[in-house]
Amino acid sequence: MTGRATRITVLALSLAVLLGTPGRAAEKVTFMIDWLPAGDKAAPYLGVKKGLFAAEGLDVVIQSGRGSSDVVTKLGTGAADIGTGGLAALLQAKAETSVPVKAVYSIYTKQADAIFTTEGSGITSLKDVAGKKIATATFSSSNVAWPLVLRANGIDPASVQLLKVDPGALAPMLAAGQVVATINWVTVAAAFEGPVGEAKKKLAVLPWSNYGYDGYGLSLFVSEKMLKERPAVVKKFVKAYAEATRMAIADPKAAAEALKAMVPEIDVATAEKQFVSSIPLMVNEVSKRDGDGAFDAALLKTSWEWVAKAQNLPLDKLDPETVVDRAAAK
Repeated sequence: MTGRATRITVLALSLAVLLGTPGRAAEKVTFMIDWLPAGDKAAPYLGVKKGLFAAEGLDVVIQSGRGSSDVVTKLGTGAADIGTGGLAALLQAKAETSVPVKAVYSIYTKQADAIFTTEGSGITSLKDVAGKKIATATFSSSNVAWPLVLRANGIDPASVQLLKVDPGALAPMLAAGQVVATINWVTVAAAFEGPVGEAKKKLAVLPWSNYGYDGYGLSLFVSEKMLKERPAVVKKFVKAYAEATRMAIADPKAAAEALKAMVPEIDVATAEKQFVSSIPLMVNEVSKRDGDGAFDAALLKTSWEWVAKAQNLPLDKLDPETVVDRAAAK
């Protein structure tokens, strides 16, 4: 089922009971995740299995995008209604093309980018990467921010030998010692533990957020057309998604099992680990201070500043407040 739309059909009688209105049709919503189904994206699948979307009168179709920018494009053209993606991609798109899409709910209140290395490699902090050979995926979004994060920590990017390779080569290269570290999102750590463990090594993860790379990451996006024409549906979806996320955090295994029920090729143990690795991105001092789904004005501004610097855009090119709509999360 990977790469195909997953249709969630609710029997009319059950829906009528849930809604308390006999014969009422469910509202159809096309929801696009930013990549292929995996453990870190399990929350909406749990919401489906537990009937949270159905309870809100929603008939949800889950589709897979090919990155955050693809989701933004699909929402802007009406190919999807709601989706997930990195806020940086939306900020850039808004600054360059004024795409008709808004962020309505923050999921990751910390950035997911990280350095993966192994214990005993000599890398225990970001400053230790100077003079080392590191690998990254050729088209990773992390590559844009990488030199900025280094400079912010007093490290000359030219002092690091950065190899751009196929994503599938990263874990084997790290395990074999061909590179001393790789650049990844913390959510894929589970996929590295096997190859690294087979090489009798132990994975170590250094999140960039520990070195000043602050800002919002994964967020819920909605087309402006959807917000204008179906605001009540957006609010219902956000409510159900938020509840599904809380349930998944409380029981990651249940989230992984719900994902496998709809995507059979998923390995439950790996998916559970992937979701667990994403929890610190959602539950942290930022989310506890501001509340679930919130967009703090100062942190939103910081998020835009990183994007502007990375893309060589003037700061006054975009008011980041124009990118968010906080009404749906209230």
